[in-house]
Amino acid sequence: MDRKMANRKLIRLSQLKNKLATENLEEIDWVTFGVIVKKVTPQSANNGRTFSIWRLNDLRDLSECVSLFLFGAVHKEHWKTEQGTV
Repeated sequence: MDRKMANRKLIRLSQLKNKLATENLEEIDWVTFGVIVKKVTPQSANNGRTFSIWRLNDLRDLSECVSLFLFGAVHKEHWKTEQGTV
């Protein structure tokens, strides 16, 4: 993990909203970790393609979640990932 994190900044999901407002994250090599705390049943978009929505949390502040929308190949590969997965 130390090798993978070298020269990268860890930003907790609960800090993400504040960091987006105060820092230019496009200029920083950053990573985050989250736990899937809720999954919405896959849905169909207006164009007929299926997508998933996951609610992610870092388990520090359960009131702060990030919604992640999965489309295309990412949805097809990961839609069966179980709630509780990191």
